[in-house]
Amino acid sequence: MNDASPIRIAVIGAGSWGTAMALMMANHGHQVTLWGHDPAHVERLSKDHGNERFLPGFTFPDSLTVSGDLQQILADHDTLMLAVPSHAFRETLLKCKPYLQPDPLISWITKGFETNSGLLTHEVVSDVLGEDTRMALVSGPSFALEVAQNLPTAVAVASPKLQQAEAFANVLHTPYFRAYPTDDIASVELGGSLKNVLAIAAGIADGLGFGANTRAALITRGLAEVIRLGEAYGCRPQSFMGLAGIGDLVLTCTDDKSRNRRLGLQLGQGIDMKTAIKNIGQEVEGVHAAREVHSIASKRQIDMPICEQTYQVLHQGLDPRQAVDNLLMRELRSEV
Repeated sequence: MNDASPIRIAVIGAGSWGTAMALMMANHGHQVTLWGHDPAHVERLSKDHGNERFLPGFTFPDSLTVSGDLQQILADHDTLMLAVPSHAFRETLLKCKPYLQPDPLISWITKGFETNSGLLTHEVVSDVLGEDTRMALVSGPSFALEVAQNLPTAVAVASPKLQQAEAFANVLHTPYFRAYPTDDIASVELGGSLKNVLAIAAGIADGLGFGANTRAALITRGLAEVIRLGEAYGCRPQSFMGLAGIGDLVLTCTDDKSRNRRLGLQLGQGIDMKTAIKNIGQEVEGVHAAREVHSIASKRQIDMPICEQTYQVLHQGLDPRQAVDNLLMRELRSEV
């Protein structure tokens, strides 16, 4: 049990991440309801008392229930956690909006920019529900499977208001899930988005047969690109030295549990994009993020060569080996 009093939490999104967070919170004293948009999947979850499709091997405790009735869930809960892909984030908020209780707490584990607009997730929440909405983003070096296994994990909980971040961090904090509050929410969002793009790049390099030296260089120079973009958003550079910055970047670039890294590995091995995504079978957020990062960096004239070459591979059909050659042929400059 954590130090916070047990509360009722609705998790909106029954994929691997939504299920993992629902399990973690239910196993540590909270009453959790898990909602899925697909009636057949919800029925399967209820029948199996687990999520054999996205997170097999875990039985739901009695404190975790499943429902497909969004209106009823929102009537019964004033604390929500959205666990949906970034391209469905606004749509999900709009579905929830008519049924929300007064002054709800909206939290989310969604990573990535909004498609086309390039808005950060907290900007989407403010746009749909108002700037005074209580909100908290959870992000950091964590895989859904390991969270469900109660393996020690540390994340950042971010909100524009530090007090709200602290309150929700206390709700999440357990002996195995450490939550660190911050008010630099843009840095947490950027770190969580760009690490997916850079993980694809690292996977491509490994798929091409390059070694640990190359991977370390990509991670280090990739972090420089994250910080560079963060400066344009007014982020504190030191924020990227934390869990949602370098922590999440290292995890996602180096471990094959990462869907983004696995996509890059396949592309580097010569597998075409459509087949690679089909092989993974779940959302690969870095594909969407690469497009938005390219657009933002172009408009703001921010030099982000690794992200740019990754975008060219994903969306312009550039050969992965040519992308590497393009990076190696860049003019030398001072590291700092």
